[in-house]
Amino acid sequence: MVDSRTGDDELRRLRDRLGATAWRNIVVLTGAGISVASGLPTYRGPGGLWTRPEAEEVPDAAMMARDPSRVWSLFGPLRGPLRAAPPNAAHVALARWQARLPPGRSFTLVTQNVDGLHTRAGSRDVVELHGSLLHTRCGNPDCGTTPFEDPQEHVQAPLCVHCGQSLRPDVTLFNEPLPVDAEWAAKRALRECDLFLAVGTSGTVAPASQFVRGAKYAGAWTLLLNLTPMQPRHPDFDQEVLGRAEELLPFLLSG
Repeated sequence: MVDSRTGDDELRRLRDRLGATAWRNIVVLTGAGISVASGLPTYRGPGGLWTRPEAEEVPDAAMMARDPSRVWSLFGPLRGPLRAAPPNAAHVALARWQARLPPGRSFTLVTQNVDGLHTRAGSRDVVELHGSLLHTRCGNPDCGTTPFEDPQEHVQAPLCVHCGQSLRPDVTLFNEPLPVDAEWAAKRALRECDLFLAVGTSGTVAPASQFVRGAKYAGAWTLLLNLTPMQPRHPDFDQEVLGRAEELLPFLLSG
């Protein structure tokens, strides 16, 4: 394990390794920790969304079926802060890294976040595992309404103009499956991955928590950048670096 506050020599070696041209199929997985410097809270850390009193019951599939307005009361007020939050140096560093890759290299950015900051920072073809909070879709799976951008901070469930059923935030709730296209894209990239980088993720939310295992099975070198150590540490990570993503990534990806 390397603490970024004291491991300067090791960080320079890591920068050289990440800057090497040997990597052909890079997969990056990001979690809520990468957006903290943009002013957004994590989910389970101190002050996290799901540790607050108003969220004593986490939004899951059962809540959506039982009380769609309760789901909106948790998610709707978050839209304003998301729209106001700027991409930070970590988001920008990943976008620039992708842009610098030579032809023939594969880069897949998979995020558990629903804030859209990677796309706003310039990253291309981001795989949003948990959807986007700034989009709304119909809660009726048989309705053909396409998810749409929606800035409204609903606290009551609006109704679909096509089928009359409740609309919902276009995010994956607890106990719901991931979007099929997003999960397929992530797992396809992992099959040929030779570098797997995870940033700002607790490593506790499945199935993303097991992506490192798929990368390791494919023979990838695996690296975790996080503010706090993973507990327990995942054995499939070759190296863990502690520090702030907005400080680490601009340095490590500048080689």
